[in-house]
Amino acid sequence: MKILVAEKISSSALKALQEPGWVVVTPEECAGKLPELLADADALLVRSAVKVDAALLEHAGKNLRVIGRAGVGVDNVDLDAATKKGIAVMNTPGANAVAVAEHTLLMMLAMARHLCKANALLHAGKWEKKSLQGTELRGKKLGILGLGKIGMEVARRAVAFDMEVIGYDPFVSPLVAREKGIRLAELKDVLATADYLTLHMALTPQTDGLINAETLAQMKKGVRIVNCARGELIHEADLAEAVKSGQVGAAAIDVFVVEPAKSSPLFGLENVIVTPHLGGSTNEAQEAVGVQIAMQVKEYLKHGVIQNAVNVPSVSYEEYVDMQPFMVLAERMGRLLAQLSDGRPEEVNLRYSGRLTEWKTDLMRNAVLKGLLDGTLTDPVNVVNAAAMAEAAGVRVHESKRESAAGGKEDVLALTLKSSTGESEVRGTVLHGRSPRLLHVNGTDIEAPLGNQLIYLRNRDVPGVIGRVGTLLGQHAINIGNFSLGRRDEATQPDGVREAVALLDVDSPAGEAVIAALRAMDSVLEARTLKL
Repeated sequence: MKILVAEKISSSALKALQEPGWVVVTPEECAGKLPELLADADALLVRSAVKVDAALLEHAGKNLRVIGRAGVGVDNVDLDAATKKGIAVMNTPGANAVAVAEHTLLMMLAMARHLCKANALLHAGKWEKKSLQGTELRGKKLGILGLGKIGMEVARRAVAFDMEVIGYDPFVSPLVAREKGIRLAELKDVLATADYLTLHMALTPQTDGLINAETLAQMKKGVRIVNCARGELIHEADLAEAVKSGQVGAAAIDVFVVEPAKSSPLFGLENVIVTPHLGGSTNEAQEAVGVQIAMQVKEYLKHGVIQNAVNVPSVSYEEYVDMQPFMVLAERMGRLLAQLSDGRPEEVNLRYSGRLTEWKTDLMRNAVLKGLLDGTLTDPVNVVNAAAMAEAAGVRVHESKRESAAGGKEDVLALTLKSSTGESEVRGTVLHGRSPRLLHVNGTDIEAPLGNQLIYLRNRDVPGVIGRVGTLLGQHAINIGNFSLGRRDEATQPDGVREAVALLDVDSPAGEAVIAALRAMDSVLEARTLKL
């Protein structure tokens, strides 16, 4: 493995990346050479300075599997370009939560007690105690927009200051908020009642420019605003005007639309405190984010465990251990469907039962799509880009969760593929913890291991077929590892004979001559070689 560390991280983080045979390229070695080094790299680690845009990713080779961002935001990474190339993008949410929360409280206290002004006056030899009389945080209403890990850490500290905390986050349940001492409210109510307002939201099209002239006018006169999240959340010119008019009593800003910030409408205003994106800049936080992203990247490269990814579903290590055998099953069933169907895939339906209904099934879905599409598209398909590739190819995807077909609690994955030539259906499960098994194919129940090399037969259910098939394969030196049989209960042939299905797990591929010979048998209706 070759890992590029394009920006400085702690020595502990660099040490965590060390593995026998792995090459870790340091920031000093990456300087000025990043595009050419990407050609054979497996992973790229950055912070916020390196811009991982589409142009840079054009230099990436097929080995590049993951980009790790040591921090929360991924504004410097082109997620669409990374996803199309099948590259997982990970960040480290929560690793610097305490640092940012403490900085937020620092900003609030500095505004409440006129700290910056007091410091400047006294350095100038002026003792102006009366003009610097402040206020307490106790009893004030703190509005928190965004109750992720940082927002929750801010709330915990604000409660300790005896503040009344009201919050807005459509993804947090009232029960969880209440346990943390937070009263949930609608956005307009938080804006209208807060004495202090602090922002801890991700940057999305919905939150971009959330604090603007219109929303500032809805706030309590004299409100004090803190932003340690993303500069784009606030329209800087509108906030500057609100400070000048007195609508906003004070503001404390740690992040800006353009960074490094050389100028801003907020600079030079007496009631505005500004810091150069220091929220997560503590020794402890930088150590934590570096080690965390190193471990996440390492786990993905070694075991395929996706944690804290922003462009693909994430699972914990424990969840991955349970899910991994079913992901193998899902991919092989997708490949099976693709090879059983002759037409262009148009729609795939996934149905989960048993324990699968309780899992985060997005990765299983992507594994199915990888198996279904891999080899049919010019670009490589993996679990990162599978959903996007399916959408681009016009394949509709539907998922549902229900009890198994037998009405029991079996852990069953069922797939139905609609193509331009017809419809195919398979069902499967995992036995003994690791063994992917087929349970049903196109109307016929059959239990068969899903090995790497298979021969699929559909034949008339008459005597002698098994013997003749075995003899033919023996003549071509093809050893049969497993011969699984299933047959339909009802007659399907005009003469009243039923159909049967056989799935043969073979030790070596069956060539075209073998398949042609199988098809030439009187009782064989269909023969295919399958590579899973």
